[in-house]
Amino acid sequence: MSMAQRRFFSEISTFVDKTVTVTTVDNKTYTGTLAGINPDNLSLCLVDAKDEKGQSIQKAVLSGNIVARILLVGKVFDLRGLAERLEKVFPRMVKLYEKEGFIWVMDKVKVTEKGVVEGSGPAAERVQRVYSQFVSEMERG
Repeated sequence: MSMAQRRFFSEISTFVDKTVTVTTVDNKTYTGTLAGINPDNLSLCLVDAKDEKGQSIQKAVLSGNIVARILLVGKVFDLRGLAERLEKVFPRMVKLYEKEGFIWVMDKVKVTEKGVVEGSGPAAERVQRVYSQFVSEMERG
């Protein structure tokens, strides 16, 4: 497998568990959470989806040969910005793993775009407060 193929598969896998809009070759659109994707043929599974008429679809499997495009919906979370903010509160104790989508603080608190997902105690509570303030500032613009 070439470097370009590996990079493509790596990028497309970042769409999993995110809200996407899929347009088919016959110009139908579906928006929902991407539950899984076959990188070999771009067949995919959407959950909690809606079609262009607003009809709810609990689960949909779309064959890759009818998928014209897949668009990631919504703002991309600024993990680097959060890491920089955490660095001000926890100097030299923040490690950013951007490709993996998380930050380690003090080697014991793991934070993602969803908040603190691992760790407890006063440090985790402080990280969560910094995260919450960061997110509310992002939402205000």
